[in-house]
Order: sequence, then structure tokens, then C-alpha cells
Amino acid sequence: MEKDKSWTALSKGEQQPRVRRKEINRQQLLLRPVEVEKLVDLNHPVRAIWELVGRLNLEPFYAEIESVEGVAGRPVWDPQLLISLWLYAYKEGVSSAREIARLCEYHPAYQWLTGLEVVNYHTLADFRIGYKKALDQLFIDVLGVLSHEGLITLQRVMHDGTKVKACASDKSFHRKATLQDHLRLAREQVEQMGDPESGEVSERVAKARQRALREKQERLQEALKALEQIEASRSKEDKEKTRASSTDPDARVMLQAKGAYGPSYNAQISTDAKAKIIVGVGVTQAPTDAAELEPAVERIEANLGEKPKQMVVDGGLTNQAAMEAMTEKQVDLIGALPERRGVAPDRLKQRGVSPDFYPQAFE
Repeated sequence: MEKDKSWTALSKGEQQPRVRRKEINRQQLLLRPVEVEKLVDLNHPVRAIWELVGRLNLEPFYAEIESVEGVAGRPVWDPQLLISLWLYAYKEGVSSAREIARLCEYHPAYQWLTGLEVVNYHTLADFRIGYKKALDQLFIDVLGVLSHEGLITLQRVMHDGTKVKACASDKSFHRKATLQDHLRLAREQVEQMGDPESGEVSERVAKARQRALREKQERLQEALKALEQIEASRSKEDKEKTRASSTDPDARVMLQAKGAYGPSYNAQISTDAKAKIIVGVGVTQAPTDAAELEPAVERIEANLGEKPKQMVVDGGLTNQAAMEAMTEKQVDLIGALPERRGVAPDRLKQRGVSPDFYPQAFE
């Protein structure tokens, strides 16, 4: 006889009703009201960012907008919104326009900013690139406000460099002859494309192909210019080994973490020790940090109108040139002495050097 599924047999022959559970239906569609103001708390950081951006001078951003009242055209996203999205994203460690657009679909803080709208990632990326100078000035204005309120003191600034991997592979680095061959082929392909409005392929596809080829041609030209700059500072023997990337001409091969070499940029970051706020950022092609301390101090002074009282660095930035530059600028330098591989004591003894004058005596 088939057992009744609504009962469970116990050890003593008794029967107990099966638990009645509520099934979860994830296939259903729901229509529910959403009060946008309640998506985030009143003291949420995203509200502070929105208020801060709203108090800044945004005229440089509005001046270039062609969509105005009384003239045909679609309305554009408010620059205050786009700036706030980028600032909040940076605060959360997000630097991708695609990721910000994805977060706008479900994250409460981003939804509160946009009013439940989704901003296209193209819009975010184009804004970040097109308004670079205005955004850099905005960064300086924010630092000025924080300094005026006493949140940034520059009493002590921590500075260090880090290698950032470039958008290029090791195989994209070529010698001058190879780059010239690629450039010649790219020009031939552009010429062979013909009229983009011809009927062989759709107009949109043809124009996209031409644009891609033109961009490739421009990158190759930039790579050749970068190669010439590198060759100008090298000997005749080294010039033959010089290479440049055909996809990211500004990148240079650098020593990265864990001893690996790869196409990179050298990012220099200065942070106020008390406020934990970045007060200066620079990007260089130098493979080491040895000569980057003085430019870092100059960037801080340009951003805030005053020099830091102290600079704290690691051994990679502690050298004679940096010490002399900081002394001249009246900035206290706090740094670790780099490990020096001096001459072995036996060789010093053979040269007749007294132990009182060994390098260890002067540390």
C-alpha cells in the first residue's frame, strides 16, 4: 500500500503531519512602488557627495552643452549627476564605466543618484574623457574646500609609486622596421576600403571598419614617434634593440611586483596622512621612482598653494638628489635608507682602507 505523503512515520508507529512550507517562486513578475528617497539613509555618503558637487562651480561643464531650451534636441544628463556617479564609484573602488552602468540597475546608492534611471556606459566614458581638464580643475577645487575647512593640513604627506599594467601585451612591442611595415599595410587597407556608402556592405559597417583602420593607423604613428623619443636618449647599440607598443604607444616595459616585467605606467600618489585624502597624482614613463619626489611636491603645491611640511617615502625615493631637492624646498624628508651592496670587507682591506672608513661606519 502506498504511503500517504502528508504523514511521516515515527519510530513508535505514530504519524505526524508534514511541515507545510511556502514555496519560493522566482519566475513571477512583481510591480511594486519604490520611494527613491528611502533607498539610502539620511547620513549615507552618496548624499554628501551629491551636495558637495552641487556647491562647486560647474559652469565649464554646462557651457559646452548644445541642448538648450527653445531649440529642438534631446535633454542631456546633468553634469552634476555624472560627476557624482564617478566620485561615488571612485570612493567604492570602481573605475569602469561599464561597471557603473551595471550598478545603476540594482545598487540603491546609484539608483538614488539617477532616480532609478540607467546611464549608458558610453555616456559615462565619453564624459570622463571629454571633460578631463574641467574634472582635474574640479579635483583641485575640492582640495581647496577641504583645505579651507582644515580637513587637509599637509603636515605629513605619504608618497609612493605603483606600477599600473598598460592595455598592451608583450607581443605588441615591435622594432622600428616592423612598425613601419604595419603602418604601410594600414594605409593600404584604408585606401582599399573605397567609398563607405557603396552598396557592397551596409553604410554603418563600412564606416565602422574605416574608423577602426584609421585608429590603428594613428596608434602606429604614435608608436613610431614614441620610438624616436626613446632612441634619442640611447646609444647606437641600444637603438637597435628599442621597441614600442603598437596598441599602447605611451606604455613602457617596467619591473612589476614579484619580479615580472611587463608593459606598464608608473603612477605616483601623494596622500595626506591625517585626512587620508589624495592630494596629488601623477603618471610617468620612468621605470623607477628615484626622480619622482620633487615633481610630486610641485604637484601638491600647484593643487593646494602650499608645500607639505613632511614627506614620508620608502627606500626607492631616498637618494642624494631627493634629499637635496627637499632641503632646498624646506620640506622634511622621512624615508628608509635603501639597502646598499657595498664592497666586501676583504677587498677594502686589500686596498688598504681602514675599518674606521668602511661604509658601515657612516650609516
